[in-house]
Amino acid sequence: MAKLIIPTPLRKFTNNQSSVETRGETVLDSVRELTEKYPELRQHVFDQQGKIRSFVRIYVGDNDIKSLDNEKTQVQQDSVISIIPAIAGGVCSKR
Repeated sequence: MAKLIIPTPLRKFTNNQSSVETRGETVLDSVRELTEKYPELRQHVFDQQGKIRSFVRIYVGDNDIKSLDNEKTQVQQDSVISIIPAIAGGVCSKR
């Protein structure tokens, strides 16, 4: 099974699990399986149309899925999938 790494800010929605094993054949299948197991996580990963939110980056190994086959990227049993949510910073103003 593929291993899906949960980032620290989202672990409160996964009972503090740092990773979850999934059986999905694609990234989308794997992430959907995760959000079915932890429904509160869904709104943080998927938009209203059921697509992975644009500000959420997903990697398979060291590769951003945007450089692969996006959500259709195939997942192997030994794949490591990482979810990386955007982290907003503050505004620096000099006075």
